[in-house]
Amino acid sequence: MGRWGTALGPSVILEVHDRIVHIARGKNLVQGRRMRVDTTVVERNIHYPTDSSLLGDGVRVLTRTMKRVTKLAGAAGTQLRDRGRSVQHRLLDIARATRGRVPNQERMKRAYGRLLEATGRVVGQAKRFSQEIGAGVKRCTAAAEQLALEGQRQILDQMLPLVRQVMRQTRARIFHGDTRTEGKIVSVFEPTTEVIRKGKTGKPTEFGKLVKLQEAENQIIVDYEVYAQRPSDTELLIPALEAHEAKLGRVPRLLAADAGFYSSKNETAAKAKGVKRVCIPNRSTKSADRRREQKKRWFRTGQRWRTGCEGRISVSKRRHGLNRCRYRGDDGMRRWVGLGVIADNLLNIGRVIDDLSAPAST
Repeated sequence: MGRWGTALGPSVILEVHDRIVHIARGKNLVQGRRMRVDTTVVERNIHYPTDSSLLGDGVRVLTRTMKRVTKLAGAAGTQLRDRGRSVQHRLLDIARATRGRVPNQERMKRAYGRLLEATGRVVGQAKRFSQEIGAGVKRCTAAAEQLALEGQRQILDQMLPLVRQVMRQTRARIFHGDTRTEGKIVSVFEPTTEVIRKGKTGKPTEFGKLVKLQEAENQIIVDYEVYAQRPSDTELLIPALEAHEAKLGRVPRLLAADAGFYSSKNETAAKAKGVKRVCIPNRSTKSADRRREQKKRWFRTGQRWRTGCEGRISVSKRRHGLNRCRYRGDDGMRRWVGLGVIADNLLNIGRVIDDLSAPAST
């Protein structure tokens, strides 16, 4: 599955998932009477981001690419000066300055200033390399080698703006104390990675993409979605309900979610669509009637069933690799999540069929 997954686009994998859900519905394994929904973070396969490490990554990639250009095009045009050793020394200086309970701020700023200067020189050199390839100063006689040279130029052109952005956000944080730079990135290899805080004690900050998983009966995941930008959970409830109806042909009788999905607008809209019991707690309510409603047996039973979504997410992360995406890019993230969901559904469908076919105990 992993091999053909890399050859298929995320839209094809979504179609495969929809077909599996359709088969489960046809076999009456999922009826759509109940629905629960939750979100989680699938992390990117990146190291923990620091300003110095991001600058080091950018310098390493630019230098490596310029070496390949020199190997292909020879000594024509700008000559490569490898500043990798100098940058490595600056990274060590920063590590020493930040060591201990109280970092040496003056020493750290001096080291960052030198690192930014060296990085700027590498960026300027890479820009000249790209311009000379475009102007034909650096070129190859063989067509295959010229094609490879153009490929290296594309790498330079893609990496240069990312390294410049890292330089801007580093200057803003180190010298001006601004940690909210516009267009901030946490990886030069996965620039669309988001910084997400979901309030977890063990991992307060995660670097990846927000993923929605919604289930029906028998732990079958009916729909999933990877969001390009993190939305509020309250924005996801009604679209999730519409997806449930579209795929299972009915609205659920019971809709369960955690308090992050609650809003009076969502509750009213869900009931207007035909949901009989909306089991979403309102933690901030001051209404005595609402508190009594949330203490009723059906509400507490629905919330107990909702917690199974947490278990489904945990199993998907441990058994199917949704803790960290090993594919690159946004399409790779959607493929990775889709394959994990498909694998989980196949196991659950097989388990339910096996349970139904087992002889009843006497």
